[in-house]
Amino acid sequence: MKRLRMNAVSLMALLVFGAAAHAETLRIAVAANFIVPLQQLAANFERDKGTKLLLTPGATRGLYAQIRNGAPFDVLLSADRETPQRLVQAGLALPDSEFTYAVGKLALWSARPGYVDAGGRVLGEGDFAHLAIANPETAPYGAAALAVIGRLGLQARLRPRLVQGENITQAYQFVASGNAELGFVALSSLYRSGKLTQSGSLWVVPAGLYRPIRQDAVILARAKDKPAARALMAYLKSAPARAIIKSYGYDF
Repeated sequence: MKRLRMNAVSLMALLVFGAAAHAETLRIAVAANFIVPLQQLAANFERDKGTKLLLTPGATRGLYAQIRNGAPFDVLLSADRETPQRLVQAGLALPDSEFTYAVGKLALWSARPGYVDAGGRVLGEGDFAHLAIANPETAPYGAAALAVIGRLGLQARLRPRLVQGENITQAYQFVASGNAELGFVALSSLYRSGKLTQSGSLWVVPAGLYRPIRQDAVILARAKDKPAARALMAYLKSAPARAIIKSYGYDF
């Protein structure tokens, strides 16, 4: 009888550890602007589903190049719509999985209180040496910043003052560190739990000055047989997940 109890316990241990060993791991390529909210979302998803998420942030077009070159990602959370669509057209992503998980907002921000005015007139009138933006060739937020500069007719004035970050997070860091007096950043980088947490001053750029930054998610073809990838997409569409995303300054 004692031996039978021991065998049952041993069997239970094997089942538990076997399930843990076979728990799915997803590799997520994520646009740099979304890494902080995704860390919170990932913690909730891992707790509820038992799936480990490995997050790799970067500039969207840089992540696209990695995927085209065979990087083993399962899901892409892009900073635009075009990149997931290009992957679908190339047969590298599942067309029925694509959806817009957030709409980003652009802000002009300075770490100095009172420096950026509510209308962004500092761009045309301010005496500053450096204006940070993300690389417009690889980061949609950088392309949006250039569009704003063009719409305001300030290309000639601002072009010599531009300093480019590899992605929107690096542009933010240039401003936060004081290496640039001001810069175009993702509004989400200034928010936590629905509140503006960064000191300084900002102008939320009117949406009409740039194309909407619709950020799409897509499951990559290598994950077509991974149920956890579908579960993650469903979670990102859920009300609890959307509440978290909205608390970082995004729309839908």
